[in-house]
Parts: sequence; structure tokens; C-alpha cells
Amino acid sequence: MTAKEYLGQAYRIDQRINSKLEQIASLNGLATKCTSTLTGMPRNPNRGTSAMEDAVAKIVDLQAEINSDIDRLVDLKREMVKLIKAVDNTEYQTLLELRYLCFKTWEQIAVDMGYNVRHVYRLHDEAIEKIVFTQTQQ
Repeated sequence: MTAKEYLGQAYRIDQRINSKLEQIASLNGLATKCTSTLTGMPRNPNRGTSAMEDAVAKIVDLQAEINSDIDRLVDLKREMVKLIKAVDNTEYQTLLELRYLCFKTWEQIAVDMGYNVRHVYRLHDEAIEKIVFTQTQQ
């Protein structure tokens, strides 16, 4: 795995967490739309669970997955911070933090750092080389 692939993992985990949060919102909407029909007829005891129960069970499962993903993301970011701090150039550190810890776009980074996008790309390439170098030393 290259340094760039390693650093990119956090963004993918963050995307999965956001996707699961959207699924929970959708299931919450579904669960609140579920209504029960009250009739005088006896219920079939072999009948399956209700739609609301299914939605609630799925919500609970997704929340457990999200908590697990968040734990992984926090651990990964902690490791990434150590790796980024090992780079001796503060400008490189800033760029790497903005990109891989804050998930900013190249354009946002360029504006924040006061550079044009092409220069940010060059700095990024140099910073990634420094990370690979520090990784081989460890």
C-alpha cells in the first residue's frame, strides 16, 4: 500500500459512515410511516414481524456498524496524525492535514494556503514522497 492509498482510507470510511447515516434517516422515516390497523379480527400467531419492527431492527444494526466504523476512523486518524507529524516540513503537514484529515478539496486547500491549485498538487507530491521516506525509516 502506498502512502497516498493509506491516507485515503479515512475518506472512504467517512463516506461509508455518512451513507449509513442516510440509511438510518430513511429507515426512521419508514418506521414513522408504519401504522397498525385495528380490527376486531384475531391475529394470526404465525404472522411475521411488522414493518416497524423490521425497520427498528435494521436501525439498531446500522447504528452498531456506524459505531464500529467511527472507532476505526478515529484510530486510523490517530495513526495518520503521527505519520503526518513525522514530516519535518510544516507546509507539507498543513497540506496533508487539510486533505486527508479535514477532507478538503484541492481548490479549498489552495484558497486556504494562498496558492494556486497546480502549486498545491506539486506540494502534495513532494509531501507524499516525504511520507514514503519516513515510512521506510521506521
